[in-house]
Amino acid sequence: MHELLLLGAGKIGRAIAKLLAETGDYDVLVGDVHEPSLKRVAENAKVKTVRVDVADPAALRSAMQGRRTVVSACNYAVNAGIAGAAAESGLSYFDLTEDVQTSHVVRSIADGAKDGQIFMPQCGLAPGFVSIAAADLVKRFEKLDEVRMRVGALPLFPTNELKYNLTWSTDGLINEYGNPCEAVYDGKMREVLPLEGLEHFSIDGVDYEAFNTSGGVGTLAETLAGQARTLNYKTIRYRGHRALIAFLMNELRMNSRRELLKEILESAVPITPQDVVLIFCTVSGWKDGNLVQITDARKVYNAEVFGEKWSAIQITTASGICAVLDLHAAERLPRRGFVRQEEVALVAPRPVGVPVEPQERSRARVVLQEHERPETGTELPLSGVGGDGEVAFPRRFVLEAGVAQNVGEREMRIAALRAPPHHVGGPRIGGREVPALDPVDDEVARGADEILIEGQCLLESGSGPLAGGLDVFRR
Repeated sequence: MHELLLLGAGKIGRAIAKLLAETGDYDVLVGDVHEPSLKRVAENAKVKTVRVDVADPAALRSAMQGRRTVVSACNYAVNAGIAGAAAESGLSYFDLTEDVQTSHVVRSIADGAKDGQIFMPQCGLAPGFVSIAAADLVKRFEKLDEVRMRVGALPLFPTNELKYNLTWSTDGLINEYGNPCEAVYDGKMREVLPLEGLEHFSIDGVDYEAFNTSGGVGTLAETLAGQARTLNYKTIRYRGHRALIAFLMNELRMNSRRELLKEILESAVPITPQDVVLIFCTVSGWKDGNLVQITDARKVYNAEVFGEKWSAIQITTASGICAVLDLHAAERLPRRGFVRQEEVALVAPRPVGVPVEPQERSRARVVLQEHERPETGTELPLSGVGGDGEVAFPRRFVLEAGVAQNVGEREMRIAALRAPPHHVGGPRIGGREVPALDPVDDEVARGADEILIEGQCLLESGSGPLAGGLDVFRR
C-alpha cells in the first residue's frame, strides 16, 4: 500500500482520488481547506480526508506525516510551498502545473532530493501526456526535423461569441494566454509571444484554429533543443476565439489585470461538463534516408466513469498523473531528483525473462464496418487496448491472411495478423522485426448487432513470447 497525500479536492482532485482509491494500491489522504469539497470527495471515493490550509507550512508538514508521496491538484501559486514542504518531509512530489516559473522553482528544490525522492511537476494533459506522446514519436526517427504539439479542451456545443466554455482552472487559462511561450526555432530554444503563430485547420468538417500558449510544452523544448529544427506547442480552439481573447488581453490590457479578467470570465462564461479533448502530436524527420512524418491523433470525450459523469478534461488530466504515480509506486521512474515527462515511455517494455501470467493478458479489438470485406494487405484500425499495460499493440494491424466471411450468417474468421513495420519499434513490442500474431482456439459468437471472434495469440518479441488476446467485432 502506497501512502499518498492528495492536496486539492476540486474537480480534478476528486477524479484523481477516485482513480487511485479504486485500484486498492493506495492509502489516499485528501487535504483541502474547503470542507464541503472534502465531504463530496469522501462520499464518492474510499479515501480519508483532512482539513489543511496549504498556505500554512506547519499544517502542510503535519498532513505529510506518515505519507510517502504528495500530489498537488491545487492552483499553481501554492505549488512551490508544497514542493518545499515535501522536500523537508522526505516525500516525493507531483503536480499538474502549467506555470513555467513554478516548475523552475520545483526543479531547484529537487536538487536537494534524497535517494528515492523525486520531484515531477507538469503531470497532467498539457503539460504532461502530450510530451510523453511526442517523445514516443521522436524515438522513431534517426534525425529530427519538426515537432508540433496541439491540444485543446473544447465544449461540444459552443453557443457564445467566444465559442468556449470554462472546462478547467480559470487561473491556468489566463496564465497560458498571457505568459511567454517556450519553443525551438533553428535548433535553439527561444521565447515566443502568446496568442501569436495563428494557424487554421479542419477536422471532420469542423473549423479550428491553434496559436501559441504558455506552459503546455513542459520541458520538451529544452530536451530537444539542438536536435529538432523546430518545436512548438499551440492550443486548439474553435475558429474566431483567439481574436476575441487577443482583444481582451492586449487591447483592453487585461493581461495586467488578471483578477478582473478572472471575475469577468467566471461570471459570464458558463462551465460545461460536455466537452471534448483534442490531442495532436506530429513529428517529421529522417528514417532510412527519407523525410517522414508520423502523427499521433486522439479525441477524448466526456464519459461515465464509475457511474459518475466525468468531463473529458477530468479524464485526461487525472489519468495522466495517475499513470506516472503508478510508475513511481512500482519503482519504474528515476529514483532521485527532477523527473521530466519525456523520461516516461508511452508504452513500458516488459523486462527480459519475465513470464506473462494468464491474468496479465492484454486484449486488442479490431472493428470492421457493415459489409466491409478487407483483403490481404489491408490495414485494420485497432480501436482499443486493455490489460495491465505491459503488452502493447500498435494502433493498426495489417491483414496477412484472408478473412473468411459469410454476411448472411454474420460469421467471419481471421487467420493471421501482423503489425505494419511503420508502427513497430523499440519497446512498443520489442525489436525491429515484424512480429506474427497467430490466433488459436477462436470462438465465434453470433448476435443481431455484432459478431465477436475472440482468441488468444502470441507476440514473439525481443524479450520472449508475450500472451495477448484478439477480439474482432463486426457492426
